[in-house]
Amino acid sequence: RSRRSLRVDHKRGYQPIMPHLTRALIRKRAEHNEGIISSLEEISLHQEELESIGEVLGTTCRKLKIIYLQNNIIPRMENLHHMKELEYLNLALNNISKIEGLSLR
Repeated sequence: RSRRSLRVDHKRGYQPIMPHLTRALIRKRAEHNEGIISSLEEISLHQEELESIGEVLGTTCRKLKIIYLQNNIIPRMENLHHMKELEYLNLALNNISKIEGLSLR
């Protein structure tokens, strides 16, 4: 992935800077909802090189029904327990190696 930035770690040399899921990124992707994230029902966070599903998504966007997280580098499903209204989650083309802790309604 060519758009990664690099930072200098004096012990390990150049290291890629991985984007984190932040409120600012969520707000940016919520433009269609006037940047209001508390009532957001759908969000597209694909191709952001995200390494995890941050807890900030579930704690600030509890109304989410649809989440597009495809084509990131997420290794596991986590921090989804707050999202009681979630109907669709796309995690295609990630690094998911194990799925556990899921329960049916």
